[in-house]
Amino acid sequence: MKPEILLILSFFIAFAVAEAIRTGFFKKEGEKPDDAKVELISMFALVAFTQPAVLFSATWLVSTFAPGTENMLIGIPIIAQVLLLIVLDDMTQYWWHRASHTFPWLYNLHRSHHNSEYLSIRVVYRNNLFYYAMMPGLWLSGALIYMGLGYVYAFYLVVKMVVIFGAHSDVRWDVPLYKIKWLSPVMWVVERTISTPATHSAHHGRHKDDGITNYKGNFGNLLFFWDVLFGTAKITRQVPKEFGVEDLEPVTLGEQLAWPVFQGKGSRSAVVAKPADVA
Repeated sequence: MKPEILLILSFFIAFAVAEAIRTGFFKKEGEKPDDAKVELISMFALVAFTQPAVLFSATWLVSTFAPGTENMLIGIPIIAQVLLLIVLDDMTQYWWHRASHTFPWLYNLHRSHHNSEYLSIRVVYRNNLFYYAMMPGLWLSGALIYMGLGYVYAFYLVVKMVVIFGAHSDVRWDVPLYKIKWLSPVMWVVERTISTPATHSAHHGRHKDDGITNYKGNFGNLLFFWDVLFGTAKITRQVPKEFGVEDLEPVTLGEQLAWPVFQGKGSRSAVVAKPADVA
């Protein structure tokens, strides 16, 4: 197993253990019978199949149609390599995520991520099986790996996943830091730079009129800076009391994992909803 995968797995386990000790991991408040099934299947599919397949397919496409680009970026400064990944992976993921809350048909590929009525490290990989296969950032990352950014991508991926794990976990690392007065200027910068439990939990809130929830914003994954830059940020340092989707019909296990193969009343209600109403 590659070192970066071992590190990511170690951080995932660390967050899972922290949740098990402090908030519970295997049973969450508001958990429904299908939740664990959706999370296990979608996580296994992504890690074991989708992500490797997309990265391999992307490198194959570039090697086939632009073979002269192999390792062409390996000699550029490390900071330039990191910036390429930040823009072509993380910024494109911001726009992909934002589009998923703008176009109802695309929301059906993302809704399962919001269908849980809790936040947890368990939710990180929870998405429709087709959602990641279509994600532009993964395909662009595969191309960049072929062009010589493999080692930098490994480091970048570890950092990105640790931030994402921390933003989804219900063991909120930012709460004690907010209480330290002399850290306030530092946290002001941090919460406008990376995703934190407070800013990302607002994106998962259930009720848009609670003064905290911002499910039409706070889309950032690694960098919350994109929300600040593109005007979708909401920072309250508070956490919504309820999570989930608002004003939409329930969806089945099949719809959560494999829409449009499986369609029901719940997915149809999202399709006909106005973009502004999609949670």
